[in-house]
Amino acid sequence: MHQAKLSDIHSIEIIDNRGMPTIRATVQTNTDHKGTADVPCGSSTGAYEAQEVRDGGSRYQGKGVRKAIQNINEKILPALKGIDITRQREIDRIMCEIDGTPNKSSLGANAILGVSLAAAKAAAACCGLPLYRYLNVGSHVLPVPQACLLNGGLHAGNDLDIQEYSVMPVGATSFSRAVEMLCDIFQALRELLLKSIGKSAVNSSEDGGFAPPLNRSAEAMNFLVQAVETAGYGKDVVYALDFAASGFYDPEKKIYRFEGETYTADGMIEMIGHLIEKFPEIVSIEDPLHEDDLKGWQKLTRTFSDRMVVGDDLFATNIGRLRQAVPIGVANATLCKVNQIGTLTEAMDAARYAQRNGYPVVMSVRSGETEDEVLSDVSVALDAGLFKTGGIRGSDRGTNYNRFMEIEFELGGLAQYAGRDYKRLV
Repeated sequence: MHQAKLSDIHSIEIIDNRGMPTIRATVQTNTDHKGTADVPCGSSTGAYEAQEVRDGGSRYQGKGVRKAIQNINEKILPALKGIDITRQREIDRIMCEIDGTPNKSSLGANAILGVSLAAAKAAAACCGLPLYRYLNVGSHVLPVPQACLLNGGLHAGNDLDIQEYSVMPVGATSFSRAVEMLCDIFQALRELLLKSIGKSAVNSSEDGGFAPPLNRSAEAMNFLVQAVETAGYGKDVVYALDFAASGFYDPEKKIYRFEGETYTADGMIEMIGHLIEKFPEIVSIEDPLHEDDLKGWQKLTRTFSDRMVVGDDLFATNIGRLRQAVPIGVANATLCKVNQIGTLTEAMDAARYAQRNGYPVVMSVRSGETEDEVLSDVSVALDAGLFKTGGIRGSDRGTNYNRFMEIEFELGGLAQYAGRDYKRLV
């Protein structure tokens, strides 16, 4: 094959599902192949995430990305022009070296990630392969969708402190069947909320789920469980909660303000225990404590060792953070969000390190998403057992569901739905 080299990068400012500016980058090669990628953005971001570059000023309330695009044009393109497009690790390393900061705050993680993902897509196109197969020739696992159907916290305009209440259709026989089940549950939940609370209860959250006017986690779980049972899937669905605890943590007093009460870390562990006792099918707990409370995380992980205790803000898809936490028993699973770290190489390195050390990977979208389905391909490339998708409505969410169903069709008999083996490590 004629060696394909990066010949040009074109970037434009687009908007995500929240009306927030972000970057669409297109990498072109001298062989007339190209790859285009959109950069996702988070609203509840942890302290250890890579930093975006935004414009400031009055335009888009200071959130414009023209400076980041300028960095692509003036700094990244000259450094990468002529490089073999298949040298993904080198492409990502060069951008990190040009940036020169530990959190990518010079060029901007948004600038770097756009080029990183687009370069991978261009390389896959040059090889005539779908991205998941280019990244891992033997990839074949379709994840269980962890679908957030009820929202609170920073992702919704209600008084629920827990940020995400998700269902996991582990009893489905395929990914396509899982989507069918989710649609049934979603509609059942909509009817229950409408009948019990009224029209205000079926408003949409940032993640594509419902944002009902509730203020108690047990009440939200009751609605979710009832919807699953109404849809006829009681034995085939388990549940996941994203506490996003840093959002209700008081760092000065070192306490958690949760549902009108104040808790220490020990109090939070006890409270979570009561919730699990009431709803034993909760199998995954994400960010239940503040990202720096490592002693609390150790105790919580031991207490709920039979559940997935997932680090999001805790790890920020950073292999360095994982290397600190894994040996001391902090959490037992990790989220993977590519924009938390800023390059495809680093995100996949972090995920694979976690898998090698017995930590299942939950691939995840962000609250600020576009119609780019790239994360579905990355998930399959990692053979991840879970994918946190958001709700079941909106093109920004549906694009991932639809891409997974495409991949399942392409793989045919080789496709394996993770199902009850959602904790899979390889």
